[in-house]
Amino acid sequence: MYDFKQFDAELSEVVSWLKKELSSIRTGRATVTLLDSVFVESYGSKMPLNQVATISQEDPKTLKINPFDASQSPSIEKAIADADLGVSVSNSSTGVRVIFPDLTSERRENLIKQANKKLEESRISVRSKRDDVKKDIQNKKQASEIGEDDEHRLEEEMQGKVNAANKSLEEMTEAKEKEISQ
Repeated sequence: MYDFKQFDAELSEVVSWLKKELSSIRTGRATVTLLDSVFVESYGSKMPLNQVATISQEDPKTLKINPFDASQSPSIEKAIADADLGVSVSNSSTGVRVIFPDLTSERRENLIKQANKKLEESRISVRSKRDDVKKDIQNKKQASEIGEDDEHRLEEEMQGKVNAANKSLEEMTEAKEKEISQ
């Protein structure tokens, strides 16, 4: 009748995108994924930090970065500072340390707003994909490929998928808000 596989894949992509975006929002603890958005100027090109160094967690508030080439330490330090992650960076003979300070209440509010903004972006994306499928279903009805009953049933099925995706997005955001608030 109507194939929702493409729609399901698109909704899954939106959920994955939000999950990735939320993981890049800093909480009170040091996590390696927070540095995924950092790109380092290396040998004339911009490269992800994890391709020019190993990143490990030293303790709950500190990450240790060991560059593959020791001469890259200053550019790694600069890239992290330029990323404006709200962390302090120190360069030592053994590599670069990234220290995560405790979050202030103002910073927590800003991070929650940032998480909610990402949620709204993902909701907009879901609505756009829903509208495309709805238009396709209506075009099939006008072309007499499906009947009116089928149109209503398909739209209900589509809306159920949208509701499930939105619920998943909201749950992820609520979990991130709790994590930030702690």
